[in-house]
Amino acid sequence: MAQQPQSHQNINMAMLPRVFFAASILLLGFVGLSQTRTTPMHQPLYTQDGRLRLPADYRAWVFLSSGFDMSYNADMAMDHHMFDNVFVNPEAWKVFQSTGKWPDKTLLVLELRRAEGKGSINQKGSFQTAEPMGVEVHVKDESRFKSKWAFFGFSPADLSAKLIPLTEDCYSCHAEHGAVDTTFVQFYPTLMPIATRKGTLEAAYQKSEPGRQY
Repeated sequence: MAQQPQSHQNINMAMLPRVFFAASILLLGFVGLSQTRTTPMHQPLYTQDGRLRLPADYRAWVFLSSGFDMSYNADMAMDHHMFDNVFVNPEAWKVFQSTGKWPDKTLLVLELRRAEGKGSINQKGSFQTAEPMGVEVHVKDESRFKSKWAFFGFSPADLSAKLIPLTEDCYSCHAEHGAVDTTFVQFYPTLMPIATRKGTLEAAYQKSEPGRQY
């Protein structure tokens, strides 16, 4: 007996699994592409004349710590109190969590704000003012700087800033006293335990503070 030809309905049913598979692949590719396009990569950006652009969204980055009236100069005197807030780009934070080291293109942002004691219902202590007094960015860009790291200082209205000269004390101070890769990780309580576990604390720093536990 001659074999009866398959119906169009049977052929279409047989093809359905392959159609669904192909559609799934296309959908996953579209979702991945959409996430790539919408997830920003926070890296240092420069003007044509070498100025660093201030990261516009740094306050949405990972917050590391705040300091109050901190100074590395014993003779420094100020006529006001001041807070500093430190932020790091999320990509660098993720790498530090797993390695205890800062990757290339790390951006550490130090934001300075005046401290006030009188305002609203506050009766004791200090709070931060609304507008920053200034911003300093410590950037790791190995292909751009021989020392790998560089500092840039921003006034409140600045959208870009010149490189702080390499002769300034901030470079030697960080090189001599930074707990990890010339950075003051010792003042960031969420980072010190990571660096300790990963064994990335600088030998000079450990020698200067023997026995300190984190």
